[in-house]
Amino acid sequence: VQLVESGGGLVHRGDSLRLSCATSGLAMRYYHMGWFRQAPGKEREGVSCISDADHETITTIDADSVKGRFTISRDDAKNTVYLEMNNLKPEDTAVYYCTAGLRGGDDALGYDYWGQGTQVTVSS
Repeated sequence: VQLVESGGGLVHRGDSLRLSCATSGLAMRYYHMGWFRQAPGKEREGVSCISDADHETITTIDADSVKGRFTISRDDAKNTVYLEMNNLKPEDTAVYYCTAGLRGGDDALGYDYWGQGTQVTVSS
């Protein structure tokens, strides 16, 4: 199983970025997908997660700090999950990790596979 993130970079306050996570080796539609982030000196925290695609209704959960600014989505035909990030702030600076799991939710314990991470840096 591989999860490969891309799309990170250095941006200014107020800019937008779109992160992508290409998966392989798993049937992504059966997995809950999530984005977590870890800033220097801080614990890893959940950003956004999206339920598996094997049910009629797909639900998402966003951390309070990103609500209204970040949007998670999935394209199971492309085995890819996205994180659209708008109105970025310096406090969004972190390494962003893509993750897949059979339990999901906003707790890292709900996930089984992790990508290597992509750096997002927001300057003021």
